[in-house]
Amino acid sequence: MNFLKIILLLMLTQVLFAEKVKITSTSMEAEELKKEVHFIGDAKIIKGGDWLHADRVIVYFGENNETSKYEAIGSVFFEFKKDEKHFKGSADKVIYDMVKSLYVLKGKAVIDDLVKKRHVDGDEIMLDMSTGSVDVKGSSKKPVKFIFDMEDKE
Repeated sequence: MNFLKIILLLMLTQVLFAEKVKITSTSMEAEELKKEVHFIGDAKIIKGGDWLHADRVIVYFGENNETSKYEAIGSVFFEFKKDEKHFKGSADKVIYDMVKSLYVLKGKAVIDDLVKKRHVDGDEIMLDMSTGSVDVKGSSKKPVKFIFDMEDKE
């Protein structure tokens, strides 16, 4: 019966994402009371042109079993695209709030804006895919770094 519930949760996740989402890993555990599904070992998420790889992914569900967010943990690498935005990067942890279309990258966070040819890294980066805005936080030991190309006008 629990296996059937897991399958139904995954099918519901695909419907709520509006695009087909494929999550794979070496093992999976569902925690029904917490409304979480844990994908453990070589976890991969693919949605359209977006992809994310991590050691572990936790998918969280709300009160009506709607997918609310996911959290990728350990050696996270990703590529996200939306409209004219295209980002590639990595972090120790990535949290994605589906309602706000907001990514929060923590620990050795790095983002390359492939459209505007910019590079940002810091301790924590908030990437709003709706607006394309990026908020970066650093520390005294590891300040924020921003690298971009500047063209000479002659």
